[in-house]
Amino acid sequence: MSINWLRFVCPSLKKPPLFHLCHLPPPPPPSSAVIVAMSYDKELAAAKKAASLAARLCQKVQKALLQSDVQSKNDKSPVTVADYGSQALVSFVLQQEFPDNFSLVAEEDSKDLRKDGGQEIVERITKLVNDSLTIDGSYNVTLSTEDVLKAIDNGRSEGGSQGRHWVLDPIDGTKGFLRGDQYAIALALLDGGKVVLGVLACPNLPLTSLSDAGRHSPNNKVGCLFFAVVGGGTYMQPLDGSSAVKVQVSAVENPEEASFFESYEAAHSMHDLSSLIAQKLGVKAPPVRIDSQAKYGALSRGDGAIYLRLPHKGYREKIWDHAAGCIVVSEAGGVVTDAAGQPLDFSKGKYLDLDTGIIVTNQKLMPLLFNAVRKSIQEKASSL
Repeated sequence: MSINWLRFVCPSLKKPPLFHLCHLPPPPPPSSAVIVAMSYDKELAAAKKAASLAARLCQKVQKALLQSDVQSKNDKSPVTVADYGSQALVSFVLQQEFPDNFSLVAEEDSKDLRKDGGQEIVERITKLVNDSLTIDGSYNVTLSTEDVLKAIDNGRSEGGSQGRHWVLDPIDGTKGFLRGDQYAIALALLDGGKVVLGVLACPNLPLTSLSDAGRHSPNNKVGCLFFAVVGGGTYMQPLDGSSAVKVQVSAVENPEEASFFESYEAAHSMHDLSSLIAQKLGVKAPPVRIDSQAKYGALSRGDGAIYLRLPHKGYREKIWDHAAGCIVVSEAGGVVTDAAGQPLDFSKGKYLDLDTGIIVTNQKLMPLLFNAVRKSIQEKASSL
């Protein structure tokens, strides 16, 4: 926790790799940490509500997914009415709760929806959003199609190092969503360029460990909500809102006993490089490949010990793909860095400037993982 505190109160500190920080000052007294965590109570409540509402909308769409619900954006990635509906819902809730200080950095915009032929899908999105708000009952309002389009377009903020900015991926893992697999509604809050709050709604993630998921069917329930505030730890609760439990990353120290996560889609991460790293570490278990920031949630509760995201050269990571997951793992006792051992910097707008990729694990495994990553990258480069 002392590292998170140091980052929060000293944002200009020039930081070496986290696992080399051996001479940190002692952590602040517990009362100070509580003050930091408590100062975002209203924001956390709003974020949990918004993400939960969006998750229910996404569950409804996934259960009755129609071919007409799928469009193709300019980059050819699939996008559904659930992506737009999720973003509109989260945007609406946050703007209602924080009308005077609202800035949202999000993935979608309404450009494609406003084109000729888009009216039918806009009407479907609007109905989904209004149905969700009616069931919730907190807001006595019926949104027009233009209201919904404007709510989607509220996500055009560029973020940055000044002020507060919400960061949203309305459906992280759209391909997983379309397959009926893992996806997440990922929402974070930046304050002065630092991630201070994160919520991950994972509708298809089992409440028990992924390694146990198949053993308890059909009684094993799915639907997890992970949340974290700087200095306050990480918690998980069922999406139905019942009691939350505090979670911690795996304490495994022997890499041979560590399992690791990587992206399901080969296009999202270099699986051959991950394989080489695992070989150097002596990892015996095969990788667990799942979509979205659900990996961060699963890792925060100890389902696995390592997450590797090593995208192909030229790919630029977006902040909404990692902001919520980063704080969820960090507050659970994990470490999130790029391949050079530097913490992720969310203060520079929509994109992360990274060395090669992202590596995530616990404090004790990080030095071994870091060395294996660097050696593997060098070997791969020399073989080209």
